[in-house]
Amino acid sequence: MVGWTLFWCLVCLSGHNLQAAKFEPNWNSLDNRDLPQWYDEAKIGIFIHWGVYSVPSFGSEWFWSNWKGGGSTVEFMKQNYPPKFTYQEFAKEFTAEFFNASEWAELFRKSGARYVVLTSKHHEGYAMWPSKYSYSWNSLDIGPGRDIVGELGNAVRAENLTYGLYHSLYEWFNPMYLSDKKSNWTKQEFVYNKILPEMHELIQTYKPSVLWSDGEWEAPDSYWTATKFLAWLYNESPVKNDIVTNDRWGSGTLCKHGDFYTCLDRYNPGVLQTHKWENAMTIDKRTWGYRRNAKIEQFYTIEELIKELVTTVSCGGNLLMNIGPTKEGTIIPIYQERLLQMGKWLSVNGEGIFGTKPWIAQNDSLAGDVWYTCKGFAVYATALKWPRGNVLSLVSVSDIFKDSNTKVTLVGNEQTGYLAWKVASGIVNIKFPDKSIVISQWAYVLKIRSSRNQELKDPIDIHIH
Repeated sequence: MVGWTLFWCLVCLSGHNLQAAKFEPNWNSLDNRDLPQWYDEAKIGIFIHWGVYSVPSFGSEWFWSNWKGGGSTVEFMKQNYPPKFTYQEFAKEFTAEFFNASEWAELFRKSGARYVVLTSKHHEGYAMWPSKYSYSWNSLDIGPGRDIVGELGNAVRAENLTYGLYHSLYEWFNPMYLSDKKSNWTKQEFVYNKILPEMHELIQTYKPSVLWSDGEWEAPDSYWTATKFLAWLYNESPVKNDIVTNDRWGSGTLCKHGDFYTCLDRYNPGVLQTHKWENAMTIDKRTWGYRRNAKIEQFYTIEELIKELVTTVSCGGNLLMNIGPTKEGTIIPIYQERLLQMGKWLSVNGEGIFGTKPWIAQNDSLAGDVWYTCKGFAVYATALKWPRGNVLSLVSVSDIFKDSNTKVTLVGNEQTGYLAWKVASGIVNIKFPDKSIVISQWAYVLKIRSSRNQELKDPIDIHIH
């Protein structure tokens, strides 16, 4: 385990270097890997759930499984499709005729995101690239007739964004998987004939910098030969120095192993974590894939999204913000609007997000809607709401203001000069400018700097593997 216990100012100045160790195929060795620095600094990414489930676009990306399991999906099929209709028949309607990888990538850049993770294969088993191991069940052989993974990867990288791929280990109805399951995982036909070759194909062909694994919960990591694969990934693969992986590599690995933890979908604990983590969440509050019948109130507002970002980064995490495109390959306006709004906010306030570290306090103990990060010798305080009477009262930064030369600016409004402040009974009161001249629209970032920063003795303990 590589970590550091330093004064907060040293933590904020520190970099992180990959170690050159050779990793053994066991968790003790793999868990000692340093986290590639790019990932910790990136802070925000775009998740894309897109596949054959985007055709019915009803319920969720679990449409096929739900259909087999009963409930409202069964009734939907009875009302809209003939009796012998199969899920595979949806694939020919997965046309993607309006999919323009360059337009998508431009939108993602404008959102302020630093990386993009595409669902290369969900639990339905449909591959979004011409996989040799999916035969006629992939995006070249049926549906778009295109290599979606390759096209989007080229476009994303052309916008100087980092590219990653989601990949499901298990497939609901693959006969080999079901046979292995019936054997209580004593057989590994599915792993050796499908999953391992498929993952090697993805890594060697597309060289992603994120491999976001999923579908791990039914079988142990020994069935998936997870540690052996990860040792190859970190030691020998073409992306061994840059790749990051999550914690979904077998039952019992969640929130225990991996370069970053996801723990639960939409995980946001609200307190500092001792291991790098990611908040993978959906702009559509209900599902990951596109829903034709979604209502406007079921989507996050920009204020809610910014709160997710700020609270996540303050506690040491990254935000992976999901969208679900249509079967035609369009990103619906509500997703576009939210991404562009996030980009607008980050274009002003990104200094307090990108490349930052958690500070000794994550959330102000007096002003509950103020969250902290730090970078260099600056502390950033993000107020999610405009302060009443234009005065923000804080407690957690009071030690910094023992220095009468402490300077406070409102990020994006530096031309207005330093903000006035006073300390009374241990409470720091900071005077905001008139709101009419403030550039930021939804949340407000203060930059706090003291000439005595190097003398602060408050420790922070962060472990990044």
